[in-house]
Amino acid sequence: MTVQTAAPRRRTRIQIEKRELILEAALEVFSTHGYRGATVDQIAEAAGMSKPNLLYYFKGKEDIHTTLISRLLETWLAPLKELDDIGDPLTELRSYIRRKLEMARDYPRESRLFANEMLQGAPRITPMLEGELKTLVDEKAEVIKGWMRAGKVARTDPWHLIFAIWATTQHYADFDVQVRAVLGPDRGGDGRFEDAARMLEQLFVDGLKPR
Repeated sequence: MTVQTAAPRRRTRIQIEKRELILEAALEVFSTHGYRGATVDQIAEAAGMSKPNLLYYFKGKEDIHTTLISRLLETWLAPLKELDDIGDPLTELRSYIRRKLEMARDYPRESRLFANEMLQGAPRITPMLEGELKTLVDEKAEVIKGWMRAGKVARTDPWHLIFAIWATTQHYADFDVQVRAVLGPDRGGDGRFEDAARMLEQLFVDGLKPR
């Protein structure tokens, strides 16, 4: 006699919408208070539902947070995945910097969520960092090393180049209040991202031109 396991039941449209509502509320709460400071009650209130109703869709705070971080990593890694070894290296790096700045502009809460997790030692996502993230960065570092061997870009450490691009672009999300305060009302508007893009292109792209 064989035992047949039931296929997982597909979520209904309402269930999908409710989960999205919870995740959107949780993103606001986590990016404001961090993982430790956030509570299920706060998330439920932000989502406009009762705590028992929320717990019907997620097991608890960690389940919600892990779901958000998994989505974030997928979104965050997309521009790096697009770095193409066939394209012109300087054009590829310029496009990567632009895409990272666009993400800093469009996804500031997601960036702060990730930064908070890093500051706490990444206790919930270390396997993701050591797995998917490391594999992708190692792969793209080899692409950059190939450009260097071919004399298409100046020689440098490709891993630290990627780290430097992350640090400078995500600064405009994680420290947005500081950036706007220092630039002042005349330069602190949306144009600050274009100003940043031009400066970072000069820093990285011009700095990587073969000598």
